[in-house]
Amino acid sequence: MKKIAYIEIDTHAEIAADFMNLMNDSEEFSVDYYFSERIKNQIQTNNEAVFLSDNSMILDQLKSKKYDLVIMGTVHRYFNTFLNITNKYKTAVIVHNLNFSKASKLDLIKNVFKEDVVYRMKLWWKEGLFNTSKVYKKSKNLLVLDKEFSSQEYQFLPLFYTKSIELPVNKIFTVVIPGGVSQKRRDYKNVNKIILDLENRMKGGYKLKNPLIEFVFLGKAKDDELKELVDLERSLEHINITYFKERVSQEDFEMWMKKADVLWCPIQQQTKFFSQKEVYGKTKMTGNIGDTIKFGKIAVFPANYTSNLDFIVPEKENVIEQFYELQNVQYDFQKEYSKQIVLENLEDLLHGLT
Repeated sequence: MKKIAYIEIDTHAEIAADFMNLMNDSEEFSVDYYFSERIKNQIQTNNEAVFLSDNSMILDQLKSKKYDLVIMGTVHRYFNTFLNITNKYKTAVIVHNLNFSKASKLDLIKNVFKEDVVYRMKLWWKEGLFNTSKVYKKSKNLLVLDKEFSSQEYQFLPLFYTKSIELPVNKIFTVVIPGGVSQKRRDYKNVNKIILDLENRMKGGYKLKNPLIEFVFLGKAKDDELKELVDLERSLEHINITYFKERVSQEDFEMWMKKADVLWCPIQQQTKFFSQKEVYGKTKMTGNIGDTIKFGKIAVFPANYTSNLDFIVPEKENVIEQFYELQNVQYDFQKEYSKQIVLENLEDLLHGLT
């Protein structure tokens, strides 16, 4: 049995949890997990080999055991440490922002002074910011979570499988918008505009197929976005909206995702990571792809989002009518995304990497 170390001491707890859920059923690989306290607190663990770790401990922890492969779940900081790991071990890195991973030293210097200057100066002076591209180049095994990003340079890491979920039977037609409520990554201003326009049409006598409709903003809302949702709610008589002022628990997230009749994913075409431009669907994957697969839901994406996935549907001009049309559309997620199939694909990849 081959031995793997999976390190997540930075950000993506949900990806680490997905990897763990799959590998629990593997009879070909044994995995040790090295999590920061913040990551560990977000993941339900049972009998897995989970070790509390951080930037100062991880190198010594890896020394004590022999691994066939070390997987780094996120390399968005601690660059000196991760560079040392790539120098000493056979590694693979999950790449979340393709442009950031290739950013030149000059680009990074410029970006330090664009925002979050104190934090970015810390990355520069203490954590080896300018070793960013070296970590990715040295690792050689670069992994991406969206199959459409795969190439000679990037290998697809299959992690998302569809859970067995009963189709919802809702009295209220439920449109769920998963993800943090931030205008930086999703176009919530347009969502609010569409909902308000629907409300005004319904006041004028417009009839929906199901007059009871609810929009669920399934992520923490704060600042301007929260204020806009509060104002929107006050103006609605015929439409329900649900939003959250605190971080949505995993239990609540799963409950609403299972309940959804359809997902609405109004992601921005362009975003930034460390002031580096990224394009969703081209250089950056949206977590909504994973949400869609995990819960077996058809999802409406902006028309400018490029995808060959059959369950990702381009948004039409009359998106509300489109939601109702999609209620009766079924896609067999189990055919490609059953847990067994995804695990077999993951094990095939890992054999190739080790």
